[in-house]
Amino acid sequence: MIRNYRDLIAWQRSMDLVVEIYELSSGWPREHRYEITSQIRRAANSIPSNIAEGQGRGTDAQFLAFLGYAYGSLRELETQLEIAKRIKLVDHEASARAESLASETGRLIQGLMKSIEK
Repeated sequence: MIRNYRDLIAWQRSMDLVVEIYELSSGWPREHRYEITSQIRRAANSIPSNIAEGQGRGTDAQFLAFLGYAYGSLRELETQLEIAKRIKLVDHEASARAESLASETGRLIQGLMKSIEK
């Protein structure tokens, strides 16, 4: 039984991902602040927020729905990161840690979803 969302490794890893995204995007030019910088940060913030909210809803069905939202936000973040690479805001090397954390977070969310569905 999950007592608190903070105990979930998926939530913990997604929080690490948020910090990584903020650090990665902190040096981006001001002209991108309200476009991709804001978008990628909102997507990152949404992942642990949805995990926490879903766990707090109290039913497996609601938790699963919010895990789905978290996973969708993760895919949005990955897309924004790819856009940032393509427009040369970040290079492959600089984005590698964020990509690795995103991949791990995705696996953890999917595993959590499977465990709840059982």
